[in-house]
Amino acid sequence: MAQQFNPQNIKKRTSVLVFIKGTTAPMVLYVENPQDLYAELTQLIKTPGSTVVEKETQGPLKKVCFAANQIAAVAMQEEQYV
Repeated sequence: MAQQFNPQNIKKRTSVLVFIKGTTAPMVLYVENPQDLYAELTQLIKTPGSTVVEKETQGPLKKVCFAANQIAAVAMQEEQYV
């Protein structure tokens, strides 16, 4: 029998996707304030030079580190979960 989900139990969370040059899949980062991380990363894309970005996250990736000049794109994604 199919399990019935109550719409009130469905929650939303926002993640930040970081696309690194030369990779096929983005890094999916779950952080406390995704809007701030998105703004920080888009600002780093605009800045010339290489900066190392190191972040602690709340999802499956606990800590990430990458060069800012290797960021190809940044996106925010809203997901539903129970």
